[in-house]
Amino acid sequence: MKLVVQEFLSLDGVSQGPGSPDEDTSDGFQAGGWFVPHLDEEFDQLVASWLGEADAFLFGRRTYENFARDWPKMTDHPSAALLNGLPKYVASRSLTEAAWDPTTILSGDVPARVAELKRQPGRELQIHGSARLAQSLSAAGLVDTWRLVIAPVVVGQGRRLFPDGGAPAGLRLVGHRTTPGGLSVHTFESTGLPEYGTYGPDA
Repeated sequence: MKLVVQEFLSLDGVSQGPGSPDEDTSDGFQAGGWFVPHLDEEFDQLVASWLGEADAFLFGRRTYENFARDWPKMTDHPSAALLNGLPKYVASRSLTEAAWDPTTILSGDVPARVAELKRQPGRELQIHGSARLAQSLSAAGLVDTWRLVIAPVVVGQGRRLFPDGGAPAGLRLVGHRTTPGGLSVHTFESTGLPEYGTYGPDA
């Protein structure tokens, strides 16, 4: 399977708490819900098409607990059958049980466990949110594709998907579109380490 990361970002790179004010208030974050005003029907259809490419989902603990709380109740949503029915994996050192079936808890050497999952037949193993997990798997060279959805807002605080001191990564743009609500959707494929050059009259 191919490991695909799907993240919502602000213009200043924040990925924390896009969906509601109380989604993630860790470290004193008080600006949650910044992504919601830009949602529209076209974007909903795009996300549904991405979900249709998934054969399994991978979450960090916080995102998993939010999804496991909400999606079993949303049976009338067109994507509910996929999210509730497909295999799910959660990377956690603290969880001992996971009630959102079918779920497998990944502990210990999570990058090694994810590498094993990638060797299984299938299409996409999708990460939704779970930015810290995405960061660690990117540093391990395991992310194949990034789907980054950028909202036209500067949040001014919160955790960023690509923080200072994070692992460098080279990317190649393979798709781009915008939505009526102002979202800019970029699809990148990982290319390994970044390339560098020199700009000047002799270059």
